[in-house]
Amino acid sequence: MSAYRPVYDRQDVTIVSRDTAFQGFFAIDRIVLRHRLFAGGWSNDFSRELFRRDPAAGVLLYDPKSDQLVLVEQFRVGMLDAMDQSPWALELVAGIVDEGESAADMARREVHEEAGLEIGSPLFICDYFNSPGGSTERIKLFYAEVDADQADGIHGLVEENEDIRVVVMSFDDVWDAFVSGHINNAMAIIALQWLRLRRAGIDATMSSHERATAMSKSLP
Repeated sequence: MSAYRPVYDRQDVTIVSRDTAFQGFFAIDRIVLRHRLFAGGWSNDFSRELFRRDPAAGVLLYDPKSDQLVLVEQFRVGMLDAMDQSPWALELVAGIVDEGESAADMARREVHEEAGLEIGSPLFICDYFNSPGGSTERIKLFYAEVDADQADGIHGLVEENEDIRVVVMSFDDVWDAFVSGHINNAMAIIALQWLRLRRAGIDATMSSHERATAMSKSLP
């Protein structure tokens, strides 16, 4: 069990007002709030804009027989202004969790829609907030094994303007793409580091002592 406990909780925040500042493909709320301070007392009332996004999930697709990953490449408007990067991103299969749908069910659905593959029950990796400084987006990350020889083609839903290319690469080539900055999104980076540990026989659920022992054995 972790020794860390946060000093404050949700009850230590007071929302003075909250309204929808924008509603389109996504929504932005304007919130006036105050919260307790570490030194004691309360902050002044202050305003923040909050980008509202539904829960999402991503799945790392890996073929252990060939040591290959199945990734997808697609246009991302959030990278449009990054002049040193192409706005076509190399990513994991991912999507928004529909209302009434579990994240694992969404992972299976998106793997079929984006990569044309079928998976069983994916293995849970972690759950994290993508950018908590200004967004509600919370992501569940999964792992599933596939036959990379069956992965190919262009996929996606036309009605959602998706144009998704399947990319099959060796683990070493994918890792080099990460190191060189061609893979630069949090979901893929977290999953790749998790897989690197797994390939070395290190389980993320190990205790600190067990992990240190496994890591020492994995070193050349």
